[in-house]
Amino acid sequence: MKPFISENFLLSCDESASLFHEYAKDMPVIDYHCHLSPADIAGDRRFETVTEPWLGGDHYKWRAMRANGIDERLITGDADPWEKFLAWARCVPATIGNPLYHWTHLELARCFGITDTLLDETTARDIYERCNAALNEQDYGAQGLVRRMNVKAVCTTDDPGDSLEHHARFDARAAGFRLYPAWRPDALLRVGQPAAFNAWTDALGERAGRRIETLDDMWKALEARQEFFHAAGCRLADHGVEAFYPEEADEAAASRIFAKARGAESLDPQEVSAFRMHALRRLAAMNHRLGWGQQFHMGVLRNVNTRRFRALGPDSGFDATGDFDHARGLAAFLDRLESGACLARTILYPINPADNEVVVTLAGCFQDASMPGKMQFGSAWWFLDQKDGMERQLRVLSSMGLLSRFVGMTTDSRSLLSYPRHEYFRRIICNLLGEDMRRGLIPDDRELVGGMVRDICYYNARAWFRFPGLD
Repeated sequence: MKPFISENFLLSCDESASLFHEYAKDMPVIDYHCHLSPADIAGDRRFETVTEPWLGGDHYKWRAMRANGIDERLITGDADPWEKFLAWARCVPATIGNPLYHWTHLELARCFGITDTLLDETTARDIYERCNAALNEQDYGAQGLVRRMNVKAVCTTDDPGDSLEHHARFDARAAGFRLYPAWRPDALLRVGQPAAFNAWTDALGERAGRRIETLDDMWKALEARQEFFHAAGCRLADHGVEAFYPEEADEAAASRIFAKARGAESLDPQEVSAFRMHALRRLAAMNHRLGWGQQFHMGVLRNVNTRRFRALGPDSGFDATGDFDHARGLAAFLDRLESGACLARTILYPINPADNEVVVTLAGCFQDASMPGKMQFGSAWWFLDQKDGMERQLRVLSSMGLLSRFVGMTTDSRSLLSYPRHEYFRRIICNLLGEDMRRGLIPDDRELVGGMVRDICYYNARAWFRFPGLD
């Protein structure tokens, strides 16, 4: 059988193949947003079976397995690693048409060199043993898995109260790549959940070495922690936003709302949304003050299955695409920052493709001469990081912005085996541009278009994020 992951997988014409093989394939990777464990990376964690790094924490696969009728015991439960792997192998043929089928076989090919067979129930034992044998080799710890994908920088996602101890002990010279923290202060926005909010606030105050009784105390604690993150190499903030709302609480109103939350009083929805917008603006101004970039991931409906959420917790595969109205709220938010001369470099990621044109045109209203591509329409994210979603994002950006200034793909994964998603993205963009070359829509000039491909794969991100010590 011809290998499924062939040399020209997803490349439909000679122009596409030339762009990928000559300009994209060997470019380094900057993974500027992921959910990998810094402890695993710093400690160069070893894995006994492929089930741990491949299926543990991967809610993409968990959702597919549930859709295929697989019992939860074999997904997140107490089944042994082989049982879970076999359950996934039985599910894989059912994922044809889903990006998981592509990703699965790309990951087997690039991480383990397995290209001679497809994963299903009949091949599961052989593939399981081959992967496990590879993981026992010297260079197959967490750092080796990152290195073999030509990754130059990994940017984790970290709460302001994190000690960053694992980043501190990470040896970049020995590892061969950089590990940076990213600032994720989303817990501040959960003011409508007083018990969780107050527990987080108390822990943050302890870490910052100060009591947090007022909103002003909170800002002082966050400023101290942000300075700590900056000294640790952080240059990027990451914000998860359900929606942007037009109304923002002023300082006095925000202080009253904060005091009510600290007193465990219930807040009405308008108070919660107004406080969130106030907090987001203040956080964004802090990002600007330190010269950081910032990312806003918007529009997710979180934990919609209450029974499963109570049993398994967050990030278990029970989130969905929302249909929020972002346009007026996002426009007002960006305008307030611009009017205050504190709009940092920004990436905007909608989860709903219906918002693509809204987001890319709003981003275009706030570009300036401080740098090319200051305002970014982010890569197709989460439910959209598949072939159709990526092509739609690239086409909208190309039509209404500057594709040439795009900072490219982000992994957004909890799995060390997910780095072939960068290759997946690169094949897709090279195929899109190659097809345009073939049809005469853009010049058949390999150096011109190939140079743009290299920029999108690596150089734009390197210039945009400004990570210290990155060549």
